[in-house]
Amino acid sequence: MTDLRTQLKLFAYLYIIMLTILFFLVFILSMALATLGISLTIRLRNTHKSETFGFLLYFQIFIYTFGFYGIWGQVLINAFLLPNIPGGIHPGFPNIPLLMGIPFLIFAWLMLIQFSSSAAGRQKVRYFIPGFLVLNFALLFLLGYYVAGTDSPGTEPLIRNYFIVMNVAYALLASAVISIPSGSRTLTRKKDIRSLALLLPLITVIQCLPLLFHETEPRTGLIFIFIFFLGNIFIPVFLSYAALLPSVPGQTAGDLSFRDFCVKYEISPRESDVIKEICKGLSNKEISDKLFISLQTVKDHTHRIYIKTNVRSRVQLINLVKGESGSPLTSAQDRGLPGIKNS
Repeated sequence: MTDLRTQLKLFAYLYIIMLTILFFLVFILSMALATLGISLTIRLRNTHKSETFGFLLYFQIFIYTFGFYGIWGQVLINAFLLPNIPGGIHPGFPNIPLLMGIPFLIFAWLMLIQFSSSAAGRQKVRYFIPGFLVLNFALLFLLGYYVAGTDSPGTEPLIRNYFIVMNVAYALLASAVISIPSGSRTLTRKKDIRSLALLLPLITVIQCLPLLFHETEPRTGLIFIFIFFLGNIFIPVFLSYAALLPSVPGQTAGDLSFRDFCVKYEISPRESDVIKEICKGLSNKEISDKLFISLQTVKDHTHRIYIKTNVRSRVQLINLVKGESGSPLTSAQDRGLPGIKNS
């Protein structure tokens, strides 16, 4: 019997150690994901100098502030503070970080909708921001008033359900805003817009799924935290690596002819020929065969083109040509012709 008790104590001790290590690991991953998301968004804003990416940057800042202040704050209170506090504290005390973090969450939702509206090329609605803030802070006041006025320990599920419902609702609203045609020029291709509108609410639902099964088991909470931080880097990662974005702020397709584009960036006649073939989706080998030049010469021309236009890939080059000159050469991608080849 004594040996059994000793083994149980040992297993409990090892479980606590493993859980503590897991907590620190997820916290480090949370910091890394937040840094990645904000860094990518800053790079997008600095590269494209668009107000749209300013909204996205504020969304990243507010959502991750809520993540660390609200979510991780509650974790720290439940894991380290409550076990060392004598009984008799208010049942709503562990939820204080969540409630105090919700204002950051509200501003994150606002920035998400502003980003979606700007990405869809919509005009600003005059009274939207004041109305949004009044509505959401009124709901927050009612939620906080109820939590402060009840002695029931079951207030955490209420806050959890509030988060799930509002988070999914605003993700669906942002998806609708970005996907419904506005008649103006959008941030990126229609294909990318549709993908963004579809994946945004889907990822939000996936983020909230662990909360539906979370009671007191810390592992479920850690899964939610990891998915929360991981899911919120989706937009900057998608826009950085999957979407074609305009490279020059303040210009629309057709502002420059392709000839003017070449003059602006000091592109030589032979380099312009290479650009045309790149925009048609030809590989370096195919370009060398078509222009009767060596493969190395094509690579040299391409390298000089990248330097002159300050791009780092074929996708960025095609985007730059299309964004500045509206060249029909780039329409091959949208017509489903052969795709971009790197070699």
